[in-house]
Amino acid sequence: MALAGTTLRRAFRLGLVTGAVYFTGTLYWITRVMVTYGDLPTWVAVIVNAALIAYLALFPAIFALVVRRIVIAHGPPALMAAPIVWVATELGRTHIFTGFPWVLLGYSQATVLPIAQVASLFGVYGVSMLVASVSAALAIYAAGRSTGPAEAGHHVRSGGVRLGRVVRAPVAPVVVVVAIVMAVAVWGSRRAAAGEWTHTGELIRVGLVQGNIDQAEKWKPARAAAIFQDYLRMTREAIRAGAEFIIWPESSTPFLFEDDVFAAAQVRNLAQQARVPILFGSDQFVRGVNGAPTRYYNSAFLVRPDGTTGGVYRKMHLVPFGEYVPLKHVLFFAAPLVEAVSDFSAGDEAALLPVGRHLISTAICYEVVYPDLVRRFVVGGSEMLTTITNDAWYGPASAPYQHFEQASMRAIEEGRYLVRAANTGISGIVDPYGRVVERTAIFQPAVVVGEARFLRTSTFYARHGDVLAYASVLATAALLVVARRRVQ
Repeated sequence: MALAGTTLRRAFRLGLVTGAVYFTGTLYWITRVMVTYGDLPTWVAVIVNAALIAYLALFPAIFALVVRRIVIAHGPPALMAAPIVWVATELGRTHIFTGFPWVLLGYSQATVLPIAQVASLFGVYGVSMLVASVSAALAIYAAGRSTGPAEAGHHVRSGGVRLGRVVRAPVAPVVVVVAIVMAVAVWGSRRAAAGEWTHTGELIRVGLVQGNIDQAEKWKPARAAAIFQDYLRMTREAIRAGAEFIIWPESSTPFLFEDDVFAAAQVRNLAQQARVPILFGSDQFVRGVNGAPTRYYNSAFLVRPDGTTGGVYRKMHLVPFGEYVPLKHVLFFAAPLVEAVSDFSAGDEAALLPVGRHLISTAICYEVVYPDLVRRFVVGGSEMLTTITNDAWYGPASAPYQHFEQASMRAIEEGRYLVRAANTGISGIVDPYGRVVERTAIFQPAVVVGEARFLRTSTFYARHGDVLAYASVLATAALLVVARRRVQ
């Protein structure tokens, strides 16, 4: 509503403040992570986090600037372009400088399943557009009411541009958007209620092992053996409960799987004895030959029921300030963080892993918030989505809940079951309609055994990807060109 009548400069400032408030409220926990695990003084961690928040706030600021420019050319009704511009900036936030698409607007509907079904068509960006459309329609109506009848007929100037007569905004945008939301809600409710994909495909009982290992304890030599034995014990418990496929969290082994022959043999023997595949996370050293550098990967290993290694997936999208430090020379004041962060290399292949006659995929940690990355797995033939993570870093903050709900959106987008094993929670199983079948509490050990299915069906989003988001970028560019010509 503020963008209906203000200057370009103030529009940018309003967007910047909005972004700062939003990202401070949703990413406050990063400061604690850097203090606790990056050995930074609190004041330095606050500065680093503030820099990230300021960068992310640029996207709402650009959104505000672009929308205001369009409104100057076309008047307050042009606020209905806001959903298109918003999605364009969200796509930019996903990809620019490796991207950080945490808490996109569409995730606000992750638990509102009738609305969230839109993700099966246009991904989370389509849900973002729908939410923004409601706000835009209400803003147009409110802007029209604020002018008042007495002001109708008077000319107004804004940003040096003559906008014409101020008139009461029509209620048509509100009526149209409400009708769309109601239609989506009815369609989404029926789609989720029918649950066709929960009755097709081969059924498998999946066992999730949530070790709840404190990050500070994990790599202590005195604790390593006990932690490993706990995982083996909990795995046997899951097998006794009928699990046919076991999943451990990210970096769950307190050793390098390929380097510790004795510990690896215990995992292989357990898989062979129980005749179940085991998926788990472990760091991986790949030593260079002929002068090539040694590389360090955050990897996921799949051990077959016969005890052999069925496949390895190397994490492709690394966490900035967690697995590598961007702009190390610029962030010289954060030297302890640079030294504390492991210098991982990124994988280069969306490798699939075999479970019996089927292929599955795994996204490691925050990779799961990248819609297109998960889609690449499905296009490649993945019949089940898995994700392994270690959310112990976050502590008792909102981050584990944010992470789980964002992961659940991938199940709707791809029409796949999503199975998640997290060190400290939330572990769970989500069906292809976003329903949470199983879910653990955070910060407690847990063994969960639940049903999932291998699926080969396909959603519109899985087939066509982010067509709506890229169309929004093109439409935004076109609107700016038209606005520039009109103003001139």
